[in-house]
Amino acid sequence: MATFVSEKLSRLFINVRQVPQLLGPLSPSTVSSSEVPKVFWKPYIHTGYRPVQQTWRYYFSTLFQQHNEAINVWTHLVAALILLLRFQQLSQRVDFGQDLHSQPLLIIIAASITYLTFSSLAHLLQAKSEFWHYSFFFMDYVGVAVYQYGSALGHYYYAIEPSWHERVRGFYMPAAVLLAWLSCAGSCYAKYRYHQSARLLGRLCQELPSGLAYLLDISPVVHRICTAPPSARPDPALLYHKCQVLFFLIGAFFFSHPYPEKWFPGKCHFFGQSHQIFHVCLVLCTLAQIEAVVLDYESRRHIYSALQGDLAHNFSVLCLFTVTCSVLTAAYMARKVKNKLGFKEE
Repeated sequence: MATFVSEKLSRLFINVRQVPQLLGPLSPSTVSSSEVPKVFWKPYIHTGYRPVQQTWRYYFSTLFQQHNEAINVWTHLVAALILLLRFQQLSQRVDFGQDLHSQPLLIIIAASITYLTFSSLAHLLQAKSEFWHYSFFFMDYVGVAVYQYGSALGHYYYAIEPSWHERVRGFYMPAAVLLAWLSCAGSCYAKYRYHQSARLLGRLCQELPSGLAYLLDISPVVHRICTAPPSARPDPALLYHKCQVLFFLIGAFFFSHPYPEKWFPGKCHFFGQSHQIFHVCLVLCTLAQIEAVVLDYESRRHIYSALQGDLAHNFSVLCLFTVTCSVLTAAYMARKVKNKLGFKEE
């Protein structure tokens, strides 16, 4: 009996020792920019790239490897897990199935988890080939569009003041759908058409619709912040709203400007890239936003139930419409990339 147990423990120990090998990279770790196609290049980042045309298992295994996309993967992956736990906590006290007014809250949480998950997958798997690089980032842009719509809905439904609702109710949600789709379409087109040239036009296609979408989406929050009367009892939701605006603006700066890697070329291959800082800021923005929306849902029912009535189902339909249009656009652009590259599935 002792011999049998000893053999089992020995086999278990051997299997445990093999775990790092199973999780580790199945190919040479990272390479320089000169060893990957130009489409993968990042400004001022000269190494830390993963070799192309490896197995899918290899790219999944790089989740536990150091490379120049690792921080981008983990920031959004951890945030998605945090929001899943937050949703599980909320489901204990919010009846998402029966409470009509909880549907927008469910949508913004689902949209946030979606964009974070899609972003993590894009940064993790895009190095497979040029085709998959484009395709996964098109998927990422779908997630961003869905999140933009979810943000617009959450702000319009819960955070808006009656005076601002009176001004924008005739166009706010249709415009939010249009701008979310334009953000997806513009980003996909910029990636496809201007990725390696005419960077100014590419940024215009990507950032102009996104900027307009944000100005519309955040307008109920900004109006509420600007018109909030001084009170001896501060509104905790407003503090979270202010934080989400601050984090977004900081993140937008780092999204648009390659600092600090431009200041320290060759020093930010793995840590300290502007896009990594953007990811962290966007995560903080999203977490603050969700907390603000939850507080508004719990404390402002007397306001939004009177303003919105039974429109929650209509907004859910608009969400599905936004998702459908964005997915079809991304699929169309992926087909154009496939034709352009002469891609053939093996």
